[in-house]
Amino acid sequence: MYARIIGTGRYLPEKVLTNKDLEQLVDTSDQWITERTGIRQRHVAAEGQTTCDLAEQAARQAMEDAGLKPGDIDLLLVGTTTPDLVFPSTACLLQHRMGMAECGAFDINAACSGFIYALSVADQYIRNGTARNVLVVGAETLTRMLDWNDRSTCVLFGDGAGAAVLTADENPGILSTHIHANGGYSDLLKVDVGVSRGFRAEARGGVSVSMKGNEVFKVAVNTLGRIVDETLAANNLEKEDLDWLIPHQANLRIIKATARKLKMSMDQVVVTVDRHGNTSAASVPMALDEALRSGAIKRGDKLLLEAFGGGFTWGAALVAY
Repeated sequence: MYARIIGTGRYLPEKVLTNKDLEQLVDTSDQWITERTGIRQRHVAAEGQTTCDLAEQAARQAMEDAGLKPGDIDLLLVGTTTPDLVFPSTACLLQHRMGMAECGAFDINAACSGFIYALSVADQYIRNGTARNVLVVGAETLTRMLDWNDRSTCVLFGDGAGAAVLTADENPGILSTHIHANGGYSDLLKVDVGVSRGFRAEARGGVSVSMKGNEVFKVAVNTLGRIVDETLAANNLEKEDLDWLIPHQANLRIIKATARKLKMSMDQVVVTVDRHGNTSAASVPMALDEALRSGAIKRGDKLLLEAFGGGFTWGAALVAY
């Protein structure tokens, strides 16, 4: 039994923040941002708009695409590092809004790898027969924890949500998933605020992302190269057997490095980073939905989804669409 993707959706907040806009906020330039990241604009959640609000829009779109009703869902997973509350989980809040009965619902925090991690969990539940239909969402409001005076980070991130509905099917779907982590790199990319450490964000100047960009870049490129090899080997496939690469949209240079590793043309790579920025756990499902709705991806195509994020965490999923 396979977990097959039967519906996808995405949602981006209305407000768009361009590189030109950022030039008015911080000492940077459109050219500097574009050359180093490939990002030209990003979306920013409105005042009062939460991660659950974004997730709901993407989830409803995915459910409509799948042709399922709320009562058909057996499990709801939300990958996010920016939950509405410490608890209840954003998944529980979303479950209530969607009118789903009492299916299992929980968040997964694996930073930018959150959707891949959640996809892997969903795949296991379906393969072992515990669930038949699973709704997987990646949603973030990362702009809420940016230091707008730090030009090394504030230019990178955006808000958004993507969703996918998986169902049990005898026809091929998710062929394999692979997830890893190494907490030894935690100081390279983090948000240095936590409940159990006994301090509040206000006392430390607010919540903000800190990142040592060059070091993160080097580890990301090498790590993603390894997981590509691992995924292909696990499925007895060669690089040329892949039809599409759907990567985490963090940095265009990282995306191009992974494509070179796979010897894939950029025409076979889904790229949204220029318009969305880094939306963390939301980036892969949004890119997947965009490619599907454009008609670029066809049934039977083999897709490699991959991501790398704080933790460090990283993961990949090979999908026969």
